[in-house]
Amino acid sequence: MMRAALCALLVAGCAAGPDFHPPAPPAADYGAELPPGAQLGAELPAQWWALYRSPALGALVERSLAANPSIAQAEAALRVAQETQLAQRGALLPAAEVSYGVARAKSAAVLSPPLASGASPYTLHTAQLSVSYAPDVFGGTRRAIEAAAARTESQGFQLEAARISLSANVVAAAIQEAAVRAQLEATREMARIQAEQLALMQKSLALGAIAEAGVVAQRAALAQTQAALPTLEKQLAAARHLLAALAGNFPGEAPAASFDFASLALPAELPVSLPARLVEQRPDVRAAQAELHAASADIGVASAAMLPQFTLDAAAGSAASQLASLLSPGGGFWSLAASAAQPVFQGGTLLHRKRAAQSAYEQAAARYRATVLGAFQNVADTLDALRYDGSAFEAASAAERLGRESLDIARRQVELGGASYLALLSAQLAYQQARLAAVQAQANRYADTAALFQALGGGWWNRPRRGAGEERDRDVGERHDPARDRGREEP
Repeated sequence: MMRAALCALLVAGCAAGPDFHPPAPPAADYGAELPPGAQLGAELPAQWWALYRSPALGALVERSLAANPSIAQAEAALRVAQETQLAQRGALLPAAEVSYGVARAKSAAVLSPPLASGASPYTLHTAQLSVSYAPDVFGGTRRAIEAAAARTESQGFQLEAARISLSANVVAAAIQEAAVRAQLEATREMARIQAEQLALMQKSLALGAIAEAGVVAQRAALAQTQAALPTLEKQLAAARHLLAALAGNFPGEAPAASFDFASLALPAELPVSLPARLVEQRPDVRAAQAELHAASADIGVASAAMLPQFTLDAAAGSAASQLASLLSPGGGFWSLAASAAQPVFQGGTLLHRKRAAQSAYEQAAARYRATVLGAFQNVADTLDALRYDGSAFEAASAAERLGRESLDIARRQVELGGASYLALLSAQLAYQQARLAAVQAQANRYADTAALFQALGGGWWNRPRRGAGEERDRDVGERHDPARDRGREEP
């Protein structure tokens, strides 16, 4: 038996199940035309929100990353995965246990006395050291450790995804606040213009120069514009509450800084990663790849469970009827044992577990491919959106300028008696709609720029290092670098 166990140890280098190799990057492009200012192959900075050149926005993003509960939750989940991985490694080492027991017993008179002294009843003190070791002959334990390490890696990338999502949400909320403030300003300006015009029309009505119907129509237009103000103010309050919640605060603790388009700058240059690098940089893709790795290792665990299992046991100790005599000569004992067990019949349990692991791998492979396709779609959507946003903003800005000119002309014509007040109302409405459309077009450009940075992976791989020679910090211990991982194959 001992000889069989030693032979098993000599072949312990093999491991059941397939060896994992990361999928090759897809040979595909984004399928979208680059918008003006895009630089294909340029690096996206880790603090991409600094491209908006707003110190207040940068401070709010950093504060949110430090205080948002979702980040704390993801960090705790990563620590759970790390400790689980470390616990799994312990299965490679022998297990030792020290025990001590004391028993009081009386043997039957028809039996031989258990003690050499023949005393009955008697007290027996036993102290023992037990060592048990299960050699990982077919690599089942190593595959389980490999799966735990892959799941830890996946959890680390999920933390990065949470950070990127939170950063993008903060920037999007700040842009939404700026957009609502611009809409409020445009609507209030429109209401001011309409109120001035109403005052002029009331004077004309008092002089009998116009009919009362025109004044009523102007009042209706002013009331309609004023009715839009509470809705916009509600949206502004909601945006402020959202910014407070993202920063880990209650609604009444909204950030002191307020955001408008005057305090934000649209990034003039847009770094766009090469398509071949997208799968290395997107945290969701890397997390899906790690889950695929774990599923591959699980096949090895299930395969090893169908093979012989070996165990080595050793025990040594001492027994005595008196506690003070435990270390005296004559009470010592020891044992060595080796065993091997081959599963023969378990009702198909092991076979179906292996098949389930293989199906889980196929499921993870399909999920990985879906994640890759979604990543390319995200980038393509945002690239096209930015290109169309630019055209829409130019058209909306031109329409706003023309609407303002048309309104000025219509107002002068009414004052000179060359146009009706109906023409003025039409010009006012056209200008209001053009100005609000220009604000929305501007907000779309800002928001889609943030969406592009998120779709490209958020630049986490360019995070500053803590010190010379160290790998890029992942905040809670996990470190990954696409440049280092490129072309790597797992054993």
